Amino acid sequence: MNTLSRGKRDFEALEERRLEAARLFGEGKSQAKVAKALAVTAQSSCRWYQAWQENGEAGLRGAGRAGRKPRLSADQFAQVEEELLRGPTAHGYATELWTLPRIAHLIREVTGVQYHPGHVWRILQGLDWTVQRPEHRAKERDDEAIQHWQKRRWPQRKRGR
Repeated sequence: MNTLSRGKRDFEALEERRLEAARLFGEGKSQAKVAKALAVTAQSSCRWYQAWQENGEAGLRGAGRAGRKPRLSADQFAQVEEELLRGPTAHGYATELWTLPRIAHLIREVTGVQYHPGHVWRILQGLDWTVQRPEHRAKERDDEAIQHWQKRRWPQRKRGR
């Protein structure tokens, strides 16, 4: 299962970079030299220096996870996906077409967590689901007649007048 975040940041690498800055500050390097050595902005180097002076290395350690905790657990995600795979007709809908409002309703029924239909696509992205558009074809469509027309009649018309 993927996370629902847009991009993944390597928090460990970011923390290592800050701790490297602390080491350089400890060696007596200036903020400008640290910024250049670590390819960061002068503002970042200044913030790190202030945090290092106030709290030492502990001031440059990571604060933990970024952002809000997910509202659905991994088990709930698996449960939702299992129900989605059963299909819309298994849940009482007349057609085999999942829509965002239908999925939002399903999530609320299965997990008790309510999402706005406009945000359900993020959950679908987390499950690696993509948009699938149904084919719009007339019931009366005759594929053989279409192929015949494309092979025989169209070249005659194209040569034309």
